[in-house]
Amino acid sequence: MYGRLARNKALLEGVVAGVRALKAADYAVCVPYPYLAQAEAMLAGSNVAWGAQNLSPHEEGAYTGAVAPGMLVDFGCRYVIIGHSERRGLFHENNEIASAKFEAAIKAGLTPIFCVGETLAEREAGVTEQAVATQLDAILNRSGAQSLAKAVLAYEPVWAIGTGKTASPEQAQAVHAFIRQRVAQQDSHVAQALCILYGGSVKAANAVELFAMPDIDGGLIGGASLVAEDFVAICRAAQ
Repeated sequence: MYGRLARNKALLEGVVAGVRALKAADYAVCVPYPYLAQAEAMLAGSNVAWGAQNLSPHEEGAYTGAVAPGMLVDFGCRYVIIGHSERRGLFHENNEIASAKFEAAIKAGLTPIFCVGETLAEREAGVTEQAVATQLDAILNRSGAQSLAKAVLAYEPVWAIGTGKTASPEQAQAVHAFIRQRVAQQDSHVAQALCILYGGSVKAANAVELFAMPDIDGGLIGGASLVAEDFVAICRAAQ
């Protein structure tokens, strides 16, 4: 929940200019709802896609304050983040809600960036894989593995978000490999092509090492995305 019109303009101009020549990876920004029109106007024709940070599972209706998938499509969105740990933790969005939103996004032609990840308590209890599997299975059981051919997954260890802590590349790789294997149990072709991002305090300083891991396909960037130079440096690492 950051951004103002003037600040967004400077940030987006910096990102567009910084990644213009970087053709070997895909880039996107997911902005707060009020700024979708600004993002569309500034990013159309560039190699930066845009999307939203959440959506309603309902197509329309008496849901005051909610934003429907079709509304995002109206503003040219390609992506939408679903199941982010802050939505799960602060707004009590459970697996059932997250999977319904995932299904709604797919139906609307949006590409969900579906987040999974364990808390510090779950990591310390040694149940990381069970926690991640439960979140992942919510969409596999509801929409099937084939739906992931139209989606992106993001592993975000909750204990490494905004804390300055980062999972080691090896820790992150282990969970990414587990996610891919879990999907492969239902569809090996989808699993092989699946894009799995890492989202736990990725910075320019650690991006190269993280992205070098065989099952880490990119990053879901939080704080570092608010500074164009930092975000562009991470994009260069993705190259």
